[in-house]
Amino acid sequence: MPHIEDFLTQQEEQEIIEAIRIAERETSGEIRVHIEQKCNMEIYEHALEVFHYLKMDNTKEQNGVLIYVAVDNKAFVIYGDKGINDIVGSDFWNSTSDKIASQFKKGNFKQGLIDGIIEAGKVLALHFPWKHGDHNELDNSISKG
Repeated sequence: MPHIEDFLTQQEEQEIIEAIRIAERETSGEIRVHIEQKCNMEIYEHALEVFHYLKMDNTKEQNGVLIYVAVDNKAFVIYGDKGINDIVGSDFWNSTSDKIASQFKKGNFKQGLIDGIIEAGKVLALHFPWKHGDHNELDNSISKG
């Protein structure tokens, strides 16, 4: 697998950030992407730690979604906060995961992340529509560990 600095080009990162910005225009929900070279523990548990570290559990409506990628592990997790999980079923997470995985299998990492962001944004907009006065609670940049 590529080194974390080579996983996405600077241009691809900007396209992903733009996809987040566009997805969040229609929702009060928050989407973040975090990429690490390797995860040395159970990946879901670590994604939860990263979710808390990025303060994604501090959104007003508990509607943050983290897409966590461990490059060397060839694995990713989509983690949604309580507000989302109380509303959407597991089918949402499965369909979003399938969209990401199908692109990742082809080596299309940027497109996989964008497809996941778009899918998450659609569902967030349905259940957490943007209202006048809503503001971006979390940074849209890609975090790395």
